[in-house]
Amino acid sequence: MGRKSSSKNHTTPAPVPAQSKSGPNPVLLAVIAVAVIAVAGFAFWRGGDTSGTAASSVSTQPADNSPKLAKGAEPTADIIAATEAQAALGPHKQADLPPIPFQGYAPPRPVEVVTAAFQFAAEHPEVASYIPCFCGCQQGGHKGNTDCFVRSRAQNGDVIEWEPHGLECAVCIDVATRSRQMHASGASVAQIRAAVEKEFAPNFPTMTPTPKPPAAGTHD
Repeated sequence: MGRKSSSKNHTTPAPVPAQSKSGPNPVLLAVIAVAVIAVAGFAFWRGGDTSGTAASSVSTQPADNSPKLAKGAEPTADIIAATEAQAALGPHKQADLPPIPFQGYAPPRPVEVVTAAFQFAAEHPEVASYIPCFCGCQQGGHKGNTDCFVRSRAQNGDVIEWEPHGLECAVCIDVATRSRQMHASGASVAQIRAAVEKEFAPNFPTMTPTPKPPAAGTHD
């Protein structure tokens, strides 16, 4: 009796719903995927449109292949007068040139090339005075390539003192060498000036305020 009564009064608890082991809602995933694809497609379309516009804009710009010439200050009246006076001293052969003040280290060019540059500047101020330099030496007051080598002259044109700057600057030496070689080949001062500017100006940002040579003067 007691055991049967106990069985009737026992209540079985309701089963707990099992948690779903499936992933997120497939419909939600589909919506998210469509949205992502739409955003990516829009971004790609905008990017392609922008790059196309940029390419079109660039292609319509004219190509600038002209050389970037060095800029030099316009020569003042004083510089023009000083250059003309110095050029009037040459050609000037000088048998007893002062010794070139070579230092205890090798110059940037062979000694014979440096020596020839100094001698050319000394003996041909009618050429070197009208040839610009491009190393920035105008900041030190140089008016042209001759000032890179000659510091002072006597009234008769003889060199009294050299300018040491020319010993250490490859640009100064190279400009003088180019001038010397062209002068030896018979080129006029105007031709030398044009060739030197064409060779050196595109590679250097500035040049000395060197006056142009006289139009009809070759100073040979």
